[in-house]
Amino acid sequence: MTHEGVYLNKYSKAWLALVAAVLAVAILAALLLQRSFALTALSDIIQSLLLLSGAAAFVLLAVRSHARVRLFWSLISLGTALWLAYQLFWTYNEVLLRRDVPDLCAWDIVLFLHVVPFMAALSLRPHVPRDEYSARVGRLDFALLLVWWFYLYVLLVMPWQYVLPDIRAYNRDLNDAYFAEKFVLLVGLAASWATSKSEWKRIYASLFGMTLCYSAASTFANWAIAAKTYYTGSFYDIPLFAAMASLTWIGLSAKNDTPVETATEASTAYGVWVARCSMIAVFSLPLFAAWSISDQSIPQKVRIFRLSLTLLAAFCMGVMILLRQQMLDRELFRLLQHSRQSFDSLKRLQTQIVQSEKVASIGLLVGGAAHELNNPITAMLGYSDLLLSTQLSPEQKPLAAKIGHYVRRTKSLVASLISFARPAPSLKNPVDLNTLARTAIQLTQSNWKALNVKVQTQFDTTLPKVLGDSNQLLQVCIQLLANSLHLVSERGCKGVTLSTAQNTAICQLRITTEPTVVHGEKADEMSEVDPEDSLGLSACQGILQEHRGSITREQGEDGALTFCMELPAAPTFEKPSTTRVQWQSQPYA
Repeated sequence: MTHEGVYLNKYSKAWLALVAAVLAVAILAALLLQRSFALTALSDIIQSLLLLSGAAAFVLLAVRSHARVRLFWSLISLGTALWLAYQLFWTYNEVLLRRDVPDLCAWDIVLFLHVVPFMAALSLRPHVPRDEYSARVGRLDFALLLVWWFYLYVLLVMPWQYVLPDIRAYNRDLNDAYFAEKFVLLVGLAASWATSKSEWKRIYASLFGMTLCYSAASTFANWAIAAKTYYTGSFYDIPLFAAMASLTWIGLSAKNDTPVETATEASTAYGVWVARCSMIAVFSLPLFAAWSISDQSIPQKVRIFRLSLTLLAAFCMGVMILLRQQMLDRELFRLLQHSRQSFDSLKRLQTQIVQSEKVASIGLLVGGAAHELNNPITAMLGYSDLLLSTQLSPEQKPLAAKIGHYVRRTKSLVASLISFARPAPSLKNPVDLNTLARTAIQLTQSNWKALNVKVQTQFDTTLPKVLGDSNQLLQVCIQLLANSLHLVSERGCKGVTLSTAQNTAICQLRITTEPTVVHGEKADEMSEVDPEDSLGLSACQGILQEHRGSITREQGEDGALTFCMELPAAPTFEKPSTTRVQWQSQPYA
């Protein structure tokens, strides 16, 4: 625990101890003191201090929280602040002015509306993850309910305050509306308590206990007022003191960053119930209108006021319903488009899976066929070498050499097919591209000598090593060189150049044929690759992909063709060499 955490812990304990001491003083005064101005003043001041302490605790908690959790505690702070404002109004009248609060008090709407921010905080349900659309629609649904609650207060209470003043009817309807509001809040807190877990369950349980205690205090006070036994600071206010003191405990004991639970089903069910409640609130307006018209015991002025108010509320809620429906239509269209895209993607994926299965089957077939071809090809290669070792005429010797050349090309192609069809994981070690190129030249020496082709090299001696499988990369070098030799034999060229170079962190091996023109044809018309060479290049490309490399085929303006193999340089922790690049040029006759 950090020093700051210890300080906050001690600070919170001292704060709670002070609140407990103030609560104890309030309880003792309610039990021991008789009705007097001093008791009234002490009770009002203590209630103001307890509400101020609770509001401050919630504000600090909101500042330390984030996202929807911050908004949740901000709304709780607002509700407590409205409660505090109403209590300060009472304290101002009873303590400073030393008079009773007027029976028809305009500040009563503040007391009624202070529950609304608690409902708004409850509707956020920060313990349940919600998407952007659910948040927008949920806010609109709750706005409908807020308008309905305000409409209910104006409908029931304000006519007896401004249209036709009647203290008895005013108090009766105010108490009924306030009781209904607290009952709905208790039901919402109980539902949230039942559907939440861990820390959020404790928070909702604490808020439920506070609201229940406050509701009980209001009920007892109303009963005592009817029996004419209530006075400010009496023992009927003890549950009220306890409810106000519990606000500070809730604010100080809650964690700053309470985790969000994963309860998508609960969130969906909650959203459905909020939407249903908003619809019920809208459909209740005609019932209130019918009640306003049919109840002949209510004065005509009050009935006309309530009917006009209901029509105005119906218009406002109708506009909100229209906005909500437009949001639903846009979301439905978006979901439809998303469903179509998902269906198209699924079809493409299915096609790719079927194609992959076909390619895998073909790969198994090709791999098996290639293994079967190895034996006769090996025999043909042996017989061709044996034929070259016999006495042949000058006309027969080039033909026998060509037979050996094409048999070797076929053997290389079969090896490429086997590697392409059944690639096996291999260990990668630092490999020198210059050494690989020299080895490829030596292994294909019989091919390029039989074709009377001169092979030259231009190797960068400072070229860094690459990370890979030397056998697979050697196979790629041999295949690229074989393809180049094939193009040379087709074009009548007499030279191939192998060079290495470094481009930042990329090592390059380039195999370039001499530029030439065959029988007056343009060189670019002769640049198509033989199908067999294409298969070999595909196998090489597959190997290089495993090594995070690539193959490119370039053609210059002079007709020279270049196969370029690129591989990333192997990581090294040695200091970079300051030796200048030296080119080694060696012809192979």
